[in-house]
Amino acid sequence: MNDESLQEFRDLIAARMAELDAEDHMGEAGQATVDLDQQAVGRLSRMDALQNQAMAKATSARRKTERARLQAALARMEEGEFGYCEDCGEDIAPGRLRLDPAASRCVDCASG
Repeated sequence: MNDESLQEFRDLIAARMAELDAEDHMGEAGQATVDLDQQAVGRLSRMDALQNQAMAKATSARRKTERARLQAALARMEEGEFGYCEDCGEDIAPGRLRLDPAASRCVDCASG
C-alpha cells in the first residue's frame, strides 16, 4: 500500500475518531445519575430514565470498542501490517477498508 493510500485511511480514521468524540460529548448527559425522588418524577418516568441511562452506557461502551479498533488499525499502519488480513495474510480489499478502516480480516476470513 502506498503512502497516499495510507494517508487516505489515516484521514478516515481521524474523522471517525472525531465523530466518536463528538458522540461521547453528546451522550454524557444520558449517562448522568438518575434522580430517585418520586415526588419530582413519577415511578414510570424514573424507570424510563433508568432505561435511557442503560442504553446511553451501552452506546458509550460500543464507541469505546470502536475507538480501540481504530487505534489498533493505526498501530498496524506503523508496523506496516495495515491492509493485510491477520488470518491469511492476503490484501484486504480497499473498498472494505474504506467502509471500515479498522477491518483486520479479508471478507473470506471474516465470513468463514
